[in-house]
Amino acid sequence: MEEIQSQSDNYRSSSSSASSPANRVPAFNFFYLRKPGALGQPISFEDSPEWEDTDVDVRVEEGGDSINAATTPVSPSLSKLNSGSLPSPHLPEGAAAARKIAGASVAWKDLTVTIKGKRKYSDNVVKSSNGYALPGTMTVIMGPAKSGKSTLLRAIAGRLPPAAKMYGEIFVNGAKMHMPYGSYGFVDLETTLIGSLTVREYLYYSALLQLPGFFCHKKSVVEEAIRAMSLSDFANKLIGGHCYMKGLPSGERRRVAIARELVMRPHILFIDEPLYHLDSVSALLMMVTLKKLTSTGCTLIFTLNQSSTEVFGLFDRICLLSNGNTLFFGETLACLQHFSNAGFPCPIMQSPSDHFLRAINTDFDRIIAMCKNWQDDNGEFSSVNMDTAVAICTLEATYKSSADAAAVEAMIQRLTEKEGPLLKSKGKAGNATRIAVLTWRSLLIMSREWKYYWLRLILYMLLALCIGTIFSGLGHSLSSVVTRVAAIFVFVSFTSLLSIAGVPALMKEIKIYVSEESNQHSGALVFLFGQLLSSIPFLFLISISSSLVFYFLIGLQDEFGLLMYFVLNFFMCLLVNEGLMLAVSSLWKNIFQSVLTLVTIHVLLMLAAGYFRIRNELPRTVWTYPLSYIAFHTYSIQGLLENEYLGVNFAIGQVRTISGFQALHSAYDISPSNNSKWENLLVLFLMAVGATAFANRSRINASWKLWQLYQSLQQGVKLEHCHRDCGCASGPVYVPGNATYCSSIPCLR
Repeated sequence: MEEIQSQSDNYRSSSSSASSPANRVPAFNFFYLRKPGALGQPISFEDSPEWEDTDVDVRVEEGGDSINAATTPVSPSLSKLNSGSLPSPHLPEGAAAARKIAGASVAWKDLTVTIKGKRKYSDNVVKSSNGYALPGTMTVIMGPAKSGKSTLLRAIAGRLPPAAKMYGEIFVNGAKMHMPYGSYGFVDLETTLIGSLTVREYLYYSALLQLPGFFCHKKSVVEEAIRAMSLSDFANKLIGGHCYMKGLPSGERRRVAIARELVMRPHILFIDEPLYHLDSVSALLMMVTLKKLTSTGCTLIFTLNQSSTEVFGLFDRICLLSNGNTLFFGETLACLQHFSNAGFPCPIMQSPSDHFLRAINTDFDRIIAMCKNWQDDNGEFSSVNMDTAVAICTLEATYKSSADAAAVEAMIQRLTEKEGPLLKSKGKAGNATRIAVLTWRSLLIMSREWKYYWLRLILYMLLALCIGTIFSGLGHSLSSVVTRVAAIFVFVSFTSLLSIAGVPALMKEIKIYVSEESNQHSGALVFLFGQLLSSIPFLFLISISSSLVFYFLIGLQDEFGLLMYFVLNFFMCLLVNEGLMLAVSSLWKNIFQSVLTLVTIHVLLMLAAGYFRIRNELPRTVWTYPLSYIAFHTYSIQGLLENEYLGVNFAIGQVRTISGFQALHSAYDISPSNNSKWENLLVLFLMAVGATAFANRSRINASWKLWQLYQSLQQGVKLEHCHRDCGCASGPVYVPGNATYCSSIPCLR
C-alpha cells in the first residue's frame, strides 16, 4: 500500500505542473462545466472539482409504458449540446418531429461473466459489475482493448455466446426478465450491409422482415428512421456503390446499421463501438445524432474505446472497465472528480477519455520500458512514469470506498424495489412474408451484381460454346456414340465445376443472413427457401442459354420434347450444385475453404460418375458405395444419354440392327427402361432437396439453435452459493428468468 501511495504521489506531482492555475489556459477553450441548477453557465476547470450530491427521481406511472426519470435537478455534464454550443441536426421542412418512444430502465447487479476456453472456464471477463441506464440518456462503457466492454454489453443485452456463463441479476423496468423481440435493438461491431441496394431500399426490406402489418405503415417507419439518423441526403444512394461508383462513407454506413434497428422503435438500443473506423468529424456527427435520438426517450447503451473531448461531453454516464473490473460508474464529471481524488487529476491540455485510458491501459507499460532511456527537451518523459497496475488498484480501491459506488447501489435498489410495466413483443412478420421478401430482395441483388451473376452467365455460355465447337460435326452413326458420351460428360462435369464461381456471392448472402438472424429478423429455413427460390430464375436462364448453344452445336436429336428434357435435366443439375454450394459454404463460412472443399467433391464425383470406368466395374468399396450413388453427375449424364439414345436403332450392314441401349451399354451403363430418365430426374430433385436439408442442419443454423438453448437456460432464477470454503459467495447469485434453476457454480474468486 505504501508503494501504491508513493507512485500515486509521483504521478500527482508530475501532473500538477500541467494542471496548475499558473500554467492553465482559459477553460472555455475546452469545456463548459455546469453545477446543478446552473445550466449553460460556464465555470472554471478545476483538477478536483467538488460537486453537490445529485439525485435522480425515478417514478413508475401507473398504466404507463415505462419508468420515467425526472430531469431535475440535472447532473453535471460536459455536454455542449445541452448548453447550446453544438447545433442539433435540423429536420427538413415539412418533416414531422421524432416520435416519442417509451423508454425503459436497465439495471445490472453483481454481473459476472466467464468464458469457456479449451478445457475449462477462464478467469472472469467481467467481475461483479453494477450499473444502470435510464430512459432518454446515453450510458457509455469505456475501457482499453480486452477490458470486457463488449462482453458486458452483450451480457446486458442477453447476447452472450454459448461458451459464456453469466452470474448476477439484470432488471428491465424493475423486473428480472429477458427483453422480448422488438423491445430492444443491438448493433454489432461488424454489420454486413447489402451494397447493391440503396439506403431506403435496404431499410424498407429490413422493415418488411421485422414488422407485421401493412406496407404503407412500414414506409412511414422507414422514413422516420432515415430522419432520425440524418440519412436524408443519402437515402437514394447505393450503400456499396455499383460497378465503379463510390459507395457510402464508413460513417453513413454505420448510421444505416443503426437505422435498421430503429425501424422497430426499440425501447433500448445497444451499440457496440458506434465510432468504429470513423474520423473525428464523423464521430462527432454520429454522437450528436445519437444524442438527438435519446431526446425521443430511447435508452442508449454503447461501448467506446476512445473519444474526443467534444464527444466525451455528450455522455450522461460512464462505466469505466479495466481487466473486467469496474473502476468507476457514474456521471461523466464525477469520473473526473474520482480520478482527481485517487491522485490522478486530468491535465488541462488533455482529453478526459485519453487521460482515463492512459491511466488504466496496461499496454502503456511497454511504452514506459521503451522510453525510459529517452530524453526530451525537459528531461525524462514525465507523463509516462506511472505503473499502470498501481493506478488500476488505486482507482478500484478508491471507487469501492467512495460515495459514487454507494450511490449506484442505492439507485439500483430504487429501480428494482418495484416492478414497472413489462416490455411486450411487437410481433413478427410471418414466415411466408419473410420468404417472399428475401426472394424478391435476392432477385433484385442478382439483377445488379454483374460480377457474380451476369458474368457467370457469360462464362457458362462461353464454356458451352467451346465444348460445342470441339465436339461439333459428330453425325449420328454408330461410331459417334463414344464421342457423344464424352461430350455430354464434359459438358455436365465442367459446367458443374464452373458453378463454384458463385461461392463469393453466396458467402455474402450468408453473412447478411447471419447478421439478420442474430437479431431474429430471419431464420435458417426462411433464408434457405428464399435463396433457392430466388436462384431458380437465374439458374433457369443459364440452363436454357447454355443448353441451346451446346445442343445444336453437337447435333443432338432435333425434337422439341427431347430438347426440353435436356434443359430440365441440366437445370436440376445446376439446382443440386446450388444446394451443395449452400451446404458447404454454410458449413465453413470461408471462401477459400469452401472453394477447396467444392473442387475436391466435384473431382471425386467426376471420377465416380461412370465415364472413366463403367460404374458396374468400379471397386465396390468407396467408389461404388457411396460415391457413385451420390454423384449427381451420374444421374444427369445417364438421363441425358437415355434421352438421346433410347428408341434409336443403328444399322449394321444391310440386315442386322442394334438398339441405342446396346450401342451405348459398352461405353456407359444405362437402363433399358423408357421411364428411367424420369427416375433420374426425380433423383436429381431429391438430391437438391437433400442438400438444402443438410444446409439447414449444418452450422448455418447452429448459432440460432444454441441461442435458443441459451435463452432457455436463461429462464433460471436462482443459483446456489459457491460450495468452496473461501468466502467468495457472500450472497445468492441470480440469472434473469422466471423458472427455478439450481446448480453449483464455480468459485467467483
